[in-house]
Amino acid sequence: MPTRAGPGRTALYCSPACRVRAHRARRALPAELVTGARWVRADGKRPITITGAPASSTNPATWSTYHEVLASSAGDGYGVMLGSGLACWDLDHCLDGDELAPWAREVLESIDSPLWIERSMSGTGLHIFVAAAEEPGRRSAGVEYYARRRFIRFTGDKYGPRGGS
Repeated sequence: MPTRAGPGRTALYCSPACRVRAHRARRALPAELVTGARWVRADGKRPITITGAPASSTNPATWSTYHEVLASSAGDGYGVMLGSGLACWDLDHCLDGDELAPWAREVLESIDSPLWIERSMSGTGLHIFVAAAEEPGRRSAGVEYYARRRFIRFTGDKYGPRGGS
């Protein structure tokens, strides 16, 4: 039950620990993204292994688990390899602050059951991760779709109503 949080205000959480758990749950990645070895570290837009050696989008032996990648300090970030059931819509220059361009809203609304939606590295685009069969990629008017043999830099900057936009 919520407790009082000062004069005239009701707390949203029963305790600080409850608030922290709720925050972590909002930012938690879905199991479809973190299961299996499909993660690599990154040096800019270049994929690297957890030891800093080059990684390949076509050689799973160079990939690691999500938790192994987080524990590594190689490079300046991390990313995920697409394929084996994971695909990504990459919408460039569709955000102005928190405002989503109308064309991007149409694309977003046409995608069934996105797994994760995040802001891209630039902060002005979106990555929309979906479960999908492998197929060739395609590009059209600021929208790219990749479903195999592709590395994409991951930000973890969730976009949407349940993580802030």
